[in-house]
Amino acid sequence: MKKFFFLLSVFTNLHYANAQSFTNPVLAGYYPDPSICKAENEFYIVNSSFAHYPGLPIFHSKDLLNWELLTYALNRPEQLNLEGRGAGVSRGLFAPAITYHKGIFYIVCTNVSGAGNFVITAKDAKGPWSNPVKLPEVNGIDPSLFFDDNDKAYIVFNSNPPNDETMWNGHRTIRMYQFDADSLKIKGEQILLVNGGTDVTKKPVWIEGPHVYKINGWYYLMCAQGGTGYNHTEVVFRSRNVYGPYWPYERNPILTQMYLDTARANPITTTGHADLVKDNNGNWWGVFLGCRPYQGDYYNTGRETFMAPVKWTADEWPVFDLGGDEVKYSYPINATIDNNIEKFNGNYTFRDEFVNATLNLRYRFLRTVKDNWYNLTEHKEALTLQLREETISGISNPSFVGFAQPHLKGYAATSLKFSAASPNEKAGLTIMQNENHYYYLAQSVKNGKSVIELYKDSMLISSKPVSLKKNKELYLKIEANKDTYSFYYATAINKWKLLLANADGKYLSTKDAGGFVGALYAMYATSNGQPSYNKAIFNWFEVKNDDDVYKK
Repeated sequence: MKKFFFLLSVFTNLHYANAQSFTNPVLAGYYPDPSICKAENEFYIVNSSFAHYPGLPIFHSKDLLNWELLTYALNRPEQLNLEGRGAGVSRGLFAPAITYHKGIFYIVCTNVSGAGNFVITAKDAKGPWSNPVKLPEVNGIDPSLFFDDNDKAYIVFNSNPPNDETMWNGHRTIRMYQFDADSLKIKGEQILLVNGGTDVTKKPVWIEGPHVYKINGWYYLMCAQGGTGYNHTEVVFRSRNVYGPYWPYERNPILTQMYLDTARANPITTTGHADLVKDNNGNWWGVFLGCRPYQGDYYNTGRETFMAPVKWTADEWPVFDLGGDEVKYSYPINATIDNNIEKFNGNYTFRDEFVNATLNLRYRFLRTVKDNWYNLTEHKEALTLQLREETISGISNPSFVGFAQPHLKGYAATSLKFSAASPNEKAGLTIMQNENHYYYLAQSVKNGKSVIELYKDSMLISSKPVSLKKNKELYLKIEANKDTYSFYYATAINKWKLLLANADGKYLSTKDAGGFVGALYAMYATSNGQPSYNKAIFNWFEVKNDDDVYKK
């Protein structure tokens, strides 16, 4: 098919398109740990990216309904070195927080595989963002900046118990320093704000993700508590003084799904790690992470960004206004859907025919890209990947171009031109959670003839010979159906042949694979530890979502 333009089509359920409402998750798939800020009446979200590159995706919206992936804050190799240093997939960048003050954007974050805590700045959220400035005094994770109305700045963060004397497993503290926004340095003495959590008699665990807000003369300290799993909650404290003492809300938590029936239909779970923002009409909203399990605590899409209204009690406490106990898949909002903006929620189809000179921002790499192993110009309207020795089982940067699995049901497909010179050379499509939990649907060669192979990690689980004419395309598809994946190939467009049905999807779930990320579909090519000059040519890549909850 002749390609005249970049095709990116989005088909949105008309129920949502016609209603003034937003669809949860607002950022579907692996977009965890959201932090939000308002700048000049517009809104910005930043998410964790762990060991994927570029680092720290930034989303922009004018109305809290239509979200555009604007850029990545760490998109230059000198800003972010993720290769080696123990940078497993779930290491790297943890829990950023974005703040805007007097014309400058600030992001503070923790690189657990290198620089530790750091701050970056930009005058425009599109960038360029500065190189990281280390904050060695911040001895913990989840830092967040707060600017008081007298322009004094503070940084709050999760840290160890006093004197590192743990009273119970998961005992943590929230601490604070004053911050010099001009020099980007810590100043003054460290202040202990919270020791343990909301009620130490109950031994609360993992108080973290703090944010401070000043509203109507109160300083509110909002934190996650309970760990970023099924018992995740959001809690709030307040004080009349920025330095405390901070007293917990007697009806904490203000957000959780931990007490609900695990067998309920279409559950949203693990909610917490929230941040608040006030819209241009005076309404309050909270963004937070959540998960959509297909069974029990099994989910492959990782931790995602959700949003819900926030209301204020008569005695001035913020609480999430869920419209009942459950987080809903849709809430009304005073805005209109813009179908010209790429969708990150609901059922949509993403199709890339590689007509542009740069890759779509939605793609992610494994760790920092330092070499020119991919390009969009060597072959017209195609993505070319150099086969290299690196593999996705290692801790380096392989020839991997990924796209987060957005929903429980759907597929990823691609068109490939490739001729393996030896059995170690492979190219195709993978669905990957981490270095030890992935499936790889690959074209290779055996006994001089082309084969389709399916690997579960490094173990070959299915293989079939395939007859390919020279310079003809091979089509590959991975289909997700909640707890299973099925793998297809074709030598003619849409003439799919099943290689393997209903492979174990729980193997890629966070519960089985561990870590903090979701699964990624990816175009991937490797020579498996041996030198190679071979290349793989991908002519298009498509992700289509078909999740039941959005068909209502």
